Amino acid sequence: MNDLEQFKLTYITECFELLSDMEERLMALDCEAADMEQLNAIFRCAHSIKGGSGAFGLDYITNFTHVLEALLDSMREGKVQATREVVDTLLQSADIVTQMVRAAQQDATPPAELGAELLVKLQHHAGMGGHTVSASKPQVTSDENLECSWLIDFAPSEGLFNTGNEPLLLLHELSQLGAAEITAFTHRIPSIADIDPICCYMGWSIRLTTGKPESKIREVFEFVEDHCSLSVKQLEEDHEAPPAEKPAAIQAQNIKPMPTGDEATRQASPATTSIRVDLEKVDKLVNMVGELVITEAMLRAQTRMLPVEQFSGLVRGIDELSQHTRELQEAVMSVRMQPVKSIFSRMPRIVRDLSAQLGKDIKLEMSGENTEVDKTVIEQLGDPLTHMIRNSIDHGIEKPEGRTNAGKPSQGTIHLSAYHRGGRIIIEIADDGAGINRDRVLAKAKEKGLLAPDAQLTDEECDNLIFMAGFSTAEVVSNVSGRGVGMDVVKRNIEGLSGTVRVKSERGKGSVFTVSLPL
Repeated sequence: MNDLEQFKLTYITECFELLSDMEERLMALDCEAADMEQLNAIFRCAHSIKGGSGAFGLDYITNFTHVLEALLDSMREGKVQATREVVDTLLQSADIVTQMVRAAQQDATPPAELGAELLVKLQHHAGMGGHTVSASKPQVTSDENLECSWLIDFAPSEGLFNTGNEPLLLLHELSQLGAAEITAFTHRIPSIADIDPICCYMGWSIRLTTGKPESKIREVFEFVEDHCSLSVKQLEEDHEAPPAEKPAAIQAQNIKPMPTGDEATRQASPATTSIRVDLEKVDKLVNMVGELVITEAMLRAQTRMLPVEQFSGLVRGIDELSQHTRELQEAVMSVRMQPVKSIFSRMPRIVRDLSAQLGKDIKLEMSGENTEVDKTVIEQLGDPLTHMIRNSIDHGIEKPEGRTNAGKPSQGTIHLSAYHRGGRIIIEIADDGAGINRDRVLAKAKEKGLLAPDAQLTDEECDNLIFMAGFSTAEVVSNVSGRGVGMDVVKRNIEGLSGTVRVKSERGKGSVFTVSLPL
């Protein structure tokens, strides 16, 4: 794999992380009073995805995220309110970008019509008139200024490359704002013998003619502003000469001296506290430690037959080896542990979309998102949790009028929690809905031939009938429920992880599904 492909894989991984973060923040956005910090963070997610896509020629991502970015920028400026309709459009846009990134991951080109209808909605919300965006140059919106010229002096610190930023990509993005005349100044480049390949020695002076405001220009440099000297000023055409007409020495006077040596190191980004490691490498490490544990156990078994007085040093060494092996095993296994937040973060979107589809008002509360569990368990927990959440929404929580008639708040609540207990992880899905109608469940089970007509069950046995294959109380088959598949799959998947799932219900007050899994 060449370097460009490696960088592309890193970009794609970061895109999925950014999209997950974007969705989580959009779900937390208050429609009544949107938090500016949240809006800025969401904008940065879209901006980062757009910026990286251009480097790999992914124009379909660049064009779509450009309009997405325009809407988010209008929201930041207070021109567009964060209504439910707008937030729904943004969430759907994140889904489209996810599909585009997956296509890029597979070196495929997505269909031309992917996201076309949504693009029109984004343009409408952003006040862009619903026109098609050019692939070569971003569209100029009606609220932007008349064209004028700007002089931009950009001098990166020598340690800029350590932050993962590439000046040429910034210059490319700047040139997308309008007509750019770029002059490089090279007065700080040392002799070839003294050049450090990881240091940035060059600087640039750019004359930019654009209709964009100054804020848009500075936005290009927002991720490197702490690692460069930057000057942006508007030119008066009659008095300012373009950079190309100025002597290099005069240009250099506008640039602050760039730090060198230890000073550059101090200004570099904070030390990295985490790294990405391929899962195959982690699994190989785990397997090797497993073999080491077996070998240690064999050695210990052999030393039990030796006289301790004669081989005291060897026995002591084996004891120390056993202790270090246990510590190593615990440390390696902890690498495989991941917080359940990666799964929990998907659930708010499911609750939001499905409750709207069913005409219900439901809020989701979560706790224990940082509870850690082995990655293999995490990978297989997604579908069971999704099924149980959907079951609580569809069969558990009543519609607002039904809840009001029952003396409950019109808004239903589902609480999703995780915690450790007795060497196991416990995940609970609790709702304050109608609970399980045992008489109806029992009658349905007998009607479908799942029970003998004269069967007598306890309340707990009756509640757990919902986990039987083919069982459903839905009267009408829909895309949400009614086919009798779902809860039996939940039980089978959980038991496949050496876990258990139980349900406890109280008529009129709600149900609690409890999943118990080994760490």
